[in-house]
Amino acid sequence: MAKRPLEDFIDRNPRLFVLTGAGCSTNSGIPDYRDSHGNWKRTPPVTYQAFMGDEGTRQRYWARSLIGWRRFGQASPNDAHHALARLEANGRCELLVTQNVDRLHQSAGSRQVIDLHGRLDLVRCMGCELRMSREQFQRTLGRVNAEWLALDAADAPDGDADLESSDFSSFTVPSCGQCGGILKPDVVFFGENVSREVVATARDHLEQADAMLIIGSSLMVYSGFRFVQMAARKQIPIAAVNLGRTRADDLLTLKVEDRCEAALAFLL
Repeated sequence: MAKRPLEDFIDRNPRLFVLTGAGCSTNSGIPDYRDSHGNWKRTPPVTYQAFMGDEGTRQRYWARSLIGWRRFGQASPNDAHHALARLEANGRCELLVTQNVDRLHQSAGSRQVIDLHGRLDLVRCMGCELRMSREQFQRTLGRVNAEWLALDAADAPDGDADLESSDFSSFTVPSCGQCGGILKPDVVFFGENVSREVVATARDHLEQADAMLIIGSSLMVYSGFRFVQMAARKQIPIAAVNLGRTRADDLLTLKVEDRCEAALAFLL
């Protein structure tokens, strides 16, 4: 039986630079941000500038996160994550760069992973750089906001929840116990830059790759799209699995419009 185009692409390119996005995790119950045209499905996420500059924004963010984390923190890898872990185990993955902050690739067994936008399971002090687990911070948030624990809301992307409240002014946001600084998820917010070191490390791996494989990303955010531009300049083949258009459609060697876990099922 003839191989499917994606299977053939992977067979012909043994050192793959893999880039994943939100579409990789939707089957784990984590909503994505954009529709099939690459447009926002909802109000865009909070920006770094708003979070750092406004106490009210932080109250709204953490109130919604208190509700959203309860399910986000329990999410499990799906077959797409397991397929990419198998790809690495078979020695075919030069590096996996994920735009997701859910750590599900690592839970599935992938080891060569760069969390391009950080990780939501850690909280960082913006003053003294102290880090703590999100689970630990969840307990603190719940303890000082006990009356909010009875609320529920629909899941939104990246541990957020569509909590309908016009008044978050009673929500208490704890400060760093060490220095009193602002506590923020250890992720890259919109308006914040990915560190140069992270980009440089990923670029070095891309230099060693035979091809690039994009899984579940519209590439509308430049932090991921830049690697597609690098691959195109290097003239290496680029394949993408995504439902709907991507920012890189005119640069692709192969495009598969399918759910990630279905397109990668042959790896399992």
